[in-house]
Amino acid sequence: MNATPLFEARHIHKRFGDQVVLEEINLAFKEGELSGIMGPNGAGKTTCFNVLTGLYKPDRGQVVFAGERITGLAPRKIAQKGISRSFQVINLFDEYTALENVLIAVPQVRSRGFNMIRDIDQDREAIDKAAMVLEQVGLKGKEYEPSDQLSYGDRRALEIAVALATEPRILFLDEPTSGMGLNAMARLAELVQELKRTYTMVIIEHDMKFLFDLADRISVVHWGQVIAEGTPAELRANKWVQASNLGKLA
Repeated sequence: MNATPLFEARHIHKRFGDQVVLEEINLAFKEGELSGIMGPNGAGKTTCFNVLTGLYKPDRGQVVFAGERITGLAPRKIAQKGISRSFQVINLFDEYTALENVLIAVPQVRSRGFNMIRDIDQDREAIDKAAMVLEQVGLKGKEYEPSDQLSYGDRRALEIAVALATEPRILFLDEPTSGMGLNAMARLAELVQELKRTYTMVIIEHDMKFLFDLADRISVVHWGQVIAEGTPAELRANKWVQASNLGKLA
């Protein structure tokens, strides 16, 4: 495996008005690994995630992907480079079926613009690709169900399918267990465990057990800074993590 990180954040600063939210954030994610970002509420995790994926531009610092500086690029441009993400609040087209939601993200369909659904029945290759992605996330047989009629857990899986349909080189998941019950979380954990065999992934997550069970490495963000990082075993042994609520959850 290449020792050079696939994705890096270097000396990231971000403030909103007089409030400093991120201060000297340094992160590195290796290709082929599942990296986690955790921390208490208000620690700056979501702002950090939004800077990494282009929703916010940092005030200082650089974001580097595959050796290229992507700082300040629009989210659409960042996505085109092979970076895909989900959102904490589910972001789907409720009036479309599961298959149509995924089709919109397939590159060969997306290039046509927003009249893409009109003639999609003629594109067997795109339909097969979308169906394959749905099967990959456990939604085989639900291709033609309206997305707003799927269970909450299936909607989360569908959002991941939409992200995967873009053929990403790295996949960011924002609080994927948010709002889930225990059974849905268990199914999601199985899905993520399977996906990490193929994809480089970064997960921001409030459920520490979920993250510690799956991640190769975890960065702890608090007070807008990275205050600890390492493998799950190393963080469990970290005295600060042990003394915090995060340690109890982990």
